[in-house]
Amino acid sequence: MRRIALIFLLLLAVPAFAYDASGALPDPAQEARARELFRELRCMVCQNQSIDDSDAPLAKDLRALVRERVAAGDSEEDIKDFLVDRYGEFVLLKPRLSGGTLILWAGPVAVLLLGVVFALGASRRERQGAREELTAEEQKKLDAILRRDA
Repeated sequence: MRRIALIFLLLLAVPAFAYDASGALPDPAQEARARELFRELRCMVCQNQSIDDSDAPLAKDLRALVRERVAAGDSEEDIKDFLVDRYGEFVLLKPRLSGGTLILWAGPVAVLLLGVVFALGASRRERQGAREELTAEEQKKLDAILRRDA
């Protein structure tokens, strides 16, 4: 039982091993900026992890690249722009709102609104149809059908 608990605790600690402190910047403020960027960038191998959480070789390379750019004095936006140019918008865990991503952001809302409009229109047509009275000729045909079936 103790072995199972120990294995479980070790498995919980695995994500903590993803951060590689080797190569950390000597300036704590720069290292903090770099770490913040690590959390905003997607590992292209793991895809649903930030490069801060991933231990993939590509994530390690991206961390080194970000540290180099931070040490060179680049702003966060400059670093993100560089990585987006290199890897595409997918490298950002939170994509920017732009013309290319506008459909992704607005699409679900547009589909929902179209559904509401369609449902309201169908409901309105149904209510209007229920109010219409039969013409005399239609009533005769209906009476004939009902007598035949009775």
